[in-house]
Amino acid sequence: MNFISLTPNEAKKLGKVAVLMGGTSAERAISILSGTGVLAALKSQGVDAHAFDPAERPMDDLRREGFARCFIALHGRHGEDGSIQGALELMGIPYTGPGVMASAIAMNKIMTKRVWRAEVLSTPRSRVLGPDEQVEKYIGKVPDELGLPLIVKPPHEGSSVGVTKVRSWSQMQEAVALAAGYDVDVLCEEFIDGDEVTVALVGEGMDIMALPVVRIVAPEGKYDLQNKYFTDVVKYHCPSGLPENEEKDVQRLAVAAYRALGCRGWSRADLIIRRADRKAFLIEMNTSPGMTSHSLVPIAARAVGLSYEALCGHLIATAALDPVGKGGKPAKNEQPGA
Repeated sequence: MNFISLTPNEAKKLGKVAVLMGGTSAERAISILSGTGVLAALKSQGVDAHAFDPAERPMDDLRREGFARCFIALHGRHGEDGSIQGALELMGIPYTGPGVMASAIAMNKIMTKRVWRAEVLSTPRSRVLGPDEQVEKYIGKVPDELGLPLIVKPPHEGSSVGVTKVRSWSQMQEAVALAAGYDVDVLCEEFIDGDEVTVALVGEGMDIMALPVVRIVAPEGKYDLQNKYFTDVVKYHCPSGLPENEEKDVQRLAVAAYRALGCRGWSRADLIIRRADRKAFLIEMNTSPGMTSHSLVPIAARAVGLSYEALCGHLIATAALDPVGKGGKPAKNEQPGA
């Protein structure tokens, strides 16, 4: 695919742009970091861009103040889950990233795994603990089913919020309680020992491009919130250092996962390549990836010669609304119920 390069004239044609950042999720601080970077990148290219925090202003201000399109730099709930996308659809304001349905499904890791399994795409085995099952009787059975260690997480959070790597039965109750503090359901997932990798995806339909794989090396495998955003101890390898055929297999799996969820615009797939047999497993799809100084999509973009500023310019230039059909309207000579 060809990336759009913004000229001053094209930047002007975009009209007034809102960079949505902040919001009300547990990832608010990260969103502000992402949004601040995106805002500066767009302004540097002559885009009439402005910060907009939905936690502090009513969404209808976007319409009242004449915003023509939005760059969604929100992360987590009420920003990445289809709710903001739905509001923008109703107002007719194009936005970056996937539409309402894809955003809603991808934000729910339980539903995401169901879609991927239906498409026969590899993802770790898992067990969901509903509100009535978050008691010792059911919690104690999970390690027997999935083995140890295992991962316990809230299905609607990102940036490793509320995630625990459980190494013993004695840790299960506390891990479930932590995840349940963020979500109604708790997702328990088989732990895959191997290389953590991520694939940025851009475009839609048959015109989807998988950027180079980024391999993540964290100290003692601890790729948590603190190490992701607030330290420099994590190493990001791009080129990944993987064998060429392995990198291509990972990219193909990521593209299939992106298509299965109905994504468009851009997203980032996180995967783990099992050490024992080099099989790749899908972990999650991020439909509004981070754009901080530590973020992974800009690293992958640089590997193909695309600067942070150029990436932001391309994404806002390709902002869109969900495609619509005839809206169920009867044909000219057709009567409802005929």
